[in-house]
Amino acid sequence: MQTEIDDAPLRRASPKLDVPISVVDLFTIGIGPSSSHTVGPMRAVYRFVERLGPGIETTTRIMVELFGSLALTGKGHATDTAVLLGLSGWKPETIDPDQAPMIVERIRNSGTLLLGGTVPIRFHEADDLTFRQREFLPRHANAMRISALTAGQWHTETYYSVGGGAVIRDGEEAAEQPSHNLNVPYPFASAADLLAIGRAQGLFIGDIMLANERIWRDEDETFTFLDDVREAMLASIERGCLTTGILPGGLNVRRRAPALHQALLGEASDDPMRGMDWVSVFAIAVNEENAAGKRIVTAPTNGAAGVIPAVLKYYETFVPGASRAGARNFLLTAAAIGALYKKRASISAAEMGCQGEIGVACSMAAGAFAAVLGGSNAQIENAAEIGMEHNLGLTCDPIKGLVQIPCIERNSMGAVKAINAARMALKGDGEHIVSLDAVIETMRQTGEDMRNKYKETSLGGLAVNVIEC
Repeated sequence: MQTEIDDAPLRRASPKLDVPISVVDLFTIGIGPSSSHTVGPMRAVYRFVERLGPGIETTTRIMVELFGSLALTGKGHATDTAVLLGLSGWKPETIDPDQAPMIVERIRNSGTLLLGGTVPIRFHEADDLTFRQREFLPRHANAMRISALTAGQWHTETYYSVGGGAVIRDGEEAAEQPSHNLNVPYPFASAADLLAIGRAQGLFIGDIMLANERIWRDEDETFTFLDDVREAMLASIERGCLTTGILPGGLNVRRRAPALHQALLGEASDDPMRGMDWVSVFAIAVNEENAAGKRIVTAPTNGAAGVIPAVLKYYETFVPGASRAGARNFLLTAAAIGALYKKRASISAAEMGCQGEIGVACSMAAGAFAAVLGGSNAQIENAAEIGMEHNLGLTCDPIKGLVQIPCIERNSMGAVKAINAARMALKGDGEHIVSLDAVIETMRQTGEDMRNKYKETSLGGLAVNVIEC
């Protein structure tokens, strides 16, 4: 029986157009299957436990309530697992994905967890973890309420998982982002700003992003971070191309990347479309790893984690002259474009549908690819615009709430579309009618108008029209 929910547009946190966003906010190394439903909740409960401070020693009970999209698709997105791991003192960056199932199994078998990794408390999921599927909190569709009985008194906080693994605690002004009180040398809140700065300073978009990053850390530290992101992306492609088996969750989806990879290795190299076949394999490999809960890079979300790595791998494999410096520029340019979506709209599928995930990733990858192919700032902006324009209205309707169908194939389509968008933009001079700012605003309005059942609730679309296996 389908759960009924209010179809009125959900009120969302207003974008902070003046808040600087770092590259570390767009790319984080974590685990699958979902940035908003796995990574975000894990960080939220970890923060809550951390905020207990010395009171953790007198805590005797923890209760977690999931609301809205977190409740409706939480089981399929491993939100329950994320909660158990976060309460136990694990972060997405530190947990070994291969050990996570055993940690969760021990908690469920014993009915006890080590709060913060140190204090044993009783935890029975049936009593202490509640999925409130019919309730949406007003600020965001991905909401969770956490309560702790400490020294005989209840302490309660509400958190929102706002996309890409970022979380906001009720009462906070902005998501967890580094040093918002710092003034960057080139503040930008729009693509028009980026283009104007580029003209005035003689800088490419990636250079503008790098200059702003120097406010937070040394340039070498930023390069180390970018290199780590690149290596994690490529490692997820390699693992996904080698790992066989059935993905968890009950749909019995067989991993396809290894067979596709082997087939391509055995094919003749004179097929003019062979490069696009490789792009599809790269993207599918990453998102099969994501669906299995393994290590991937949130880029800018987990559901869209395969698009940017696939295009980056295509650049390094098929573009003559590809370099480490080029890969860094690719990621910096992608981050600048992604920052515009975070500032002016949202990257949360629970707010925007899949246009906010695959659409944004496609736009980021398209602009980044145009940059490393030698495009001007105007061509980069045009590529990013094309990438999103043809993903407008894309719904989020995962079957059984799992990040598998249509999500895995959708990453392949997003990556191929990004390459096509960049190539189209480079054939022109950068002049075009629809601006990137206009298409971002259109995406935001489309997301606001989209019925809630098409926004990561599994209450519409393929999720109800395809028989679960």
